[in-house]
Amino acid sequence: MSVVVLVGAGPRASGILERLGANAPELFDGPLEVHLVDPFAAGSGRVWRHEQSPLLRMNSMAEDVTMFTDSSVTCEGPIRPGPSLAEWAASGLSDVEAEPSVRAEVEAVEPTTFPSRRVQGAYLKWFHERAVSSLPGGSSVSVHRTKVVRISGSARVRQRVWLADRAEPLVADVVVLVLGHLDTVVGPEHRELAEYAAAHGLTYLPPDYTADTDLSVVPGGEDIVVRGMGLAFIDLAVLLGEGRGGRFVRVDGCLHYVPSGREPRLHVGSRRGTPYHSKTGYRLRGEPPEPPRFFVASKVLARPGDVDFRRHAWPLMAKEIAYGHYRELFTGHPGRVRQSWAEFSARFAQLDWYSEEMRALERAAVPLVGDRIDFERLDRPIDGVSFASSEEFQGFLRDHVTDDVARRSDSAYSADLGAFLGLLGVYGQFAVLSASGRLRGDDGWWHGFFSSIASGPPPDRLEELLALSRAGVVRFLGADTWVRARDGVFLAGSRSVPTHVVRATGLVEARLPVHTLEHTADELLKSMVAGGDVTDVDGLVLVDPSDSRIVDVTGVPHARRFAVGPYTTRKAYAAFARPNTNAPNFRQSDEVARAVLRFLAGAGVGVADKSVVRSGSI
Repeated sequence: MSVVVLVGAGPRASGILERLGANAPELFDGPLEVHLVDPFAAGSGRVWRHEQSPLLRMNSMAEDVTMFTDSSVTCEGPIRPGPSLAEWAASGLSDVEAEPSVRAEVEAVEPTTFPSRRVQGAYLKWFHERAVSSLPGGSSVSVHRTKVVRISGSARVRQRVWLADRAEPLVADVVVLVLGHLDTVVGPEHRELAEYAAAHGLTYLPPDYTADTDLSVVPGGEDIVVRGMGLAFIDLAVLLGEGRGGRFVRVDGCLHYVPSGREPRLHVGSRRGTPYHSKTGYRLRGEPPEPPRFFVASKVLARPGDVDFRRHAWPLMAKEIAYGHYRELFTGHPGRVRQSWAEFSARFAQLDWYSEEMRALERAAVPLVGDRIDFERLDRPIDGVSFASSEEFQGFLRDHVTDDVARRSDSAYSADLGAFLGLLGVYGQFAVLSASGRLRGDDGWWHGFFSSIASGPPPDRLEELLALSRAGVVRFLGADTWVRARDGVFLAGSRSVPTHVVRATGLVEARLPVHTLEHTADELLKSMVAGGDVTDVDGLVLVDPSDSRIVDVTGVPHARRFAVGPYTTRKAYAAFARPNTNAPNFRQSDEVARAVLRFLAGAGVGVADKSVVRSGSI
């Protein structure tokens, strides 16, 4: 029996299992023996596991989440449609185990609900069980709740996969690394801050996944500086506020926060100085989006030589996003424009994004400035604004967040959703460009910009943030926040309020760790780096862009080893997707599954080292 080991058992692994089952009738004759190795539960994995606070939620609506391919997906394998999270919730939970509180949540899910992560975990568990059942008849799946620490074997022999909790390795024909989010060793800056905190009796928490962080060390009633205003901060505010017994009440339509008395005072700032933009709470009013027209990776890569991000990529990316914005404005709100969509789009297609002719077209066709897309304002909304006092700035930023929530909750501004969908299309194309190895000058700005626009919290989370601010639990520092370890405390301030300095007894980095091969804490990746089994490209594992095989230091893809996930050069693929978007993760999973099955069906199996596979602990 052919043996496949998946290192990781989260939703990406489930997606590959589903594609193995879908493609096997065409490409492979016989059962599979599959081993899943992950310390977390199969299906949900680390991020979506049941064992986390029920207060933590997704930042996607239930109707915008699916694990299934649909007619939009362009892949070689068969399309196997299935329910979105919303459709699954509406169908009930008769064939999956879930505790009563999760069942109650599922029953309350509407298409536009932002569900809890535990609800998503239940959906992923159901999908995983369905994917397992789709494998060829006679197949078996074993789950090992541990980690892989080493893999050995050349491309000519079966692979030995060494687990942390057993002496004998698994022996596999093919190994697929599906590692997901990974930890890093603490870097010099964070190590120095931790040592300073320990020496002065302060609190310091380095970058981490908020759901995994021990927040009990953060004292109530103390001033704590928080660096970062993205989703990690939103989770932090939830867990240190409502998670400590506080509650929200609505009085005369306004949300108020009633403290428990155990909350710290969070002084939060970042480079941008504002929270991520709210997710939209409405649907398009105009025509459905089109596939990317202007920023298409294959066309960008058709030019010879390196691709400079600012010169060659970003102008086309901006034009693509703006096209989505204006398509929705013109087709969904024709009373707010002075031209037909056919006339505007034809001229738009002819012009460079950064040209005076394009600005003139916008001014002529879109009379309201607020209806024109402005990337600089979206990226740095409070640049050039400063205040004489912190209190004045609190009021300003609360107004800013209030306006953002109102705009993202009012379908009169559905052009923002058009831009969001354009962003998703660009994100998928950018992943292909990045994986080519020819992109230069990408300093991480794009990912931060994308996250601030497309990966923000649900509108009600920002409404809760405003209530926390009015209650004094959260204080905003401003843009270009700085932090210094001095005078036995942490000092913090910002460019937005130059005269205001906070003296705090704690510092929390509300940021995800930036994983690189040089600083990885994963034992398997460290061993592969030491053995020359991977090529490091800007801290990422180099994989073949055609099928995700791992490329070693000699530049040769290993025939039996594959890798998918954010730690690879094809990093920009999420585990699940929005329906009808030709999601790149589905395409990649199909590519990998088909490559695995072709290898197993060909001369690769059994060319040498026909060891007996021992059964794993379940």
